[in-house]
Amino acid sequence: MMRILWAVFLLAAAAVLLPAQMPSCSLVPGWQQEGEARTFDADNLFEYMDGNAEGYVIYDFVRMHGVTCKKDGVTLVFDVSEMAGGEFAYGIFVANRDPNRPVEKIGTAGQIMPRRGVFCKDKYYVEIAANPEGDHTEILRQFLRAMETRIPGEAKLPDLLTWFPREGLDEATLRLVPQSVLGLSLLKRGYVGQYPHGRMFIVTEASPESAAEVLKKANARMGETAKPVAVGDEGFQATDKYLGRLCFFRKGRYVAGIAGVPESDDPVARAKALASRIP
Repeated sequence: MMRILWAVFLLAAAAVLLPAQMPSCSLVPGWQQEGEARTFDADNLFEYMDGNAEGYVIYDFVRMHGVTCKKDGVTLVFDVSEMAGGEFAYGIFVANRDPNRPVEKIGTAGQIMPRRGVFCKDKYYVEIAANPEGDHTEILRQFLRAMETRIPGEAKLPDLLTWFPREGLDEATLRLVPQSVLGLSLLKRGYVGQYPHGRMFIVTEASPESAAEVLKKANARMGETAKPVAVGDEGFQATDKYLGRLCFFRKGRYVAGIAGVPESDDPVARAKALASRIP
């Protein structure tokens, strides 16, 4: 009997969670689904978007559910992508948003244009595109707002984003780089933000030990220009042919720092300001 009750509970839980992952044309009255619903994972996403699939997979894409909706000659392509976590959902949102248009508070962050709307919330990235040409802003907003209420989880920015000093930060540049931060393959994945005095970054490693190894390799790459400095748990400053004047440091399992600092500024002082904000 207990096994039967447990099975019923699991089925009920799955039924409750399913709408959060599934877009629906019925979210807004009068719209009808055209054709079958679609589902893709990382192995077959290329069948749906071919050349664009890699831009999803590098953000730890898990699966996508989608439908096509129609009403009065207007077609909406409505897709919900599940990523491995909230930081990846936000990362792909930033990668796909229009930096020249405002971001609005839909879920964690959203953006609506005349023919396209997107937002992210928790580990989900939602996008909807409208055809034919014209201003479909209002209907896109209705669908996205309705979908937002169905997605569980917190609508907040990844914690790491709050660690960047706000003074001088160009908010539009703050993003998750899914591979080769600052063009360095040893900095596998992390956040980057642009300032008038350089580019700051934070990379998360699995442990303090692995972070220390990454910093050691970065130090060796800089050669004789690298000099130790007291920032975080350990750090160094250097001058690189491509990255300019810089200061990298480790604090716990995080490798962070700043590059491209002009001669009129102090990379060590800037790195210390960042280090003081990392828990």
